[in-house]
Amino acid sequence: MEDDMSDLVVRAEGLRKRFGKTQALDGVDLSMRRGTVLGVLGPNGAGKTTAVRVLATLLRPDEGTAEVAGIDVLKQPQRVRRRIGLTGQYASVDEDLTGTQNLVLIGQLLDLTTRDAKRRAVELLEWFDLTEAAGRPAKTYSGGMRRRLDLAASLVGHPEVIFLDEPTTGLDPAKREDMWGVVRSQVTQGASVLLTTQYLEEADALADEIVVIHHGRVIAFDTPDGLKRRVGGLTLRVRPSDPARVPDALRVLDAVAAPGTGASMDDAAGARRGAISVPVATDTAIDEALPALRRAGIEFSDLGLHLPSLDEVFHSLTESTTAPQTTAAKEDELV
Repeated sequence: MEDDMSDLVVRAEGLRKRFGKTQALDGVDLSMRRGTVLGVLGPNGAGKTTAVRVLATLLRPDEGTAEVAGIDVLKQPQRVRRRIGLTGQYASVDEDLTGTQNLVLIGQLLDLTTRDAKRRAVELLEWFDLTEAAGRPAKTYSGGMRRRLDLAASLVGHPEVIFLDEPTTGLDPAKREDMWGVVRSQVTQGASVLLTTQYLEEADALADEIVVIHHGRVIAFDTPDGLKRRVGGLTLRVRPSDPARVPDALRVLDAVAAPGTGASMDDAAGARRGAISVPVATDTAIDEALPALRRAGIEFSDLGLHLPSLDEVFHSLTESTTAPQTTAAKEDELV
């Protein structure tokens, strides 16, 4: 990962971490640019959580170096902790304290005055739709409410770098989208966010760049669109208005197909609807296809360019990567 070093807010090189016979991290290099969202994807046990815990100073690597906000996480962990916010996979609030008390306590631990800590608690409780439950003990909260309180806790100190390890697990779709709004707002306000997630649409919606980790190793790094183009390229999809014109449309679209490919029925369901799919080399293919279809007198109800979904990219990358002899398959159970 080649970047302008002055622009990096997170940088790790050669991270290795072993738990017994399990190699959780096997030489991970990772970087995040300031003011961006870095999505970290990988199957369960790939090493994502171990990497986050190293960067958040909760684990020491066996080998390698890491800096967060320009500070060495091994040499000055206390300074790093003052600059970051962390939400782990499971809610970690004190269930005997109320929502307000949890957030005020964290604010005081971060050296906010009591007045400022209370003001920040009110702001965050409202932001996460927890105002009505603010005076109740957290143990009376639903799982989703505890999760939102945990997320709020990670933002009390206006952190420069935010680590979110599967932050929307347990949230319903509406609350998940609310969390996406929180992430975007934090970046707008100047924060940088490292996000691990099992929801690929979440990474697609939020991440400026994506790292894919598998068996404790980085196997891909690019923008979401860059990964999609690398794995599958562009596809032009057309649905003729008249199903009887499908054979004619297939012949027309063959002319704009990428070398070595051709137009075909999209899939079984698409065939019933008369949808046609053709791999194309560039997005200018649509400029060739549109007048060609019109010259042939073929009307259509749908026409557009599509990249592979991030789900397709993820499965293609992880299924093509051979597991080393010692894998991180049990990593999530160990740390």
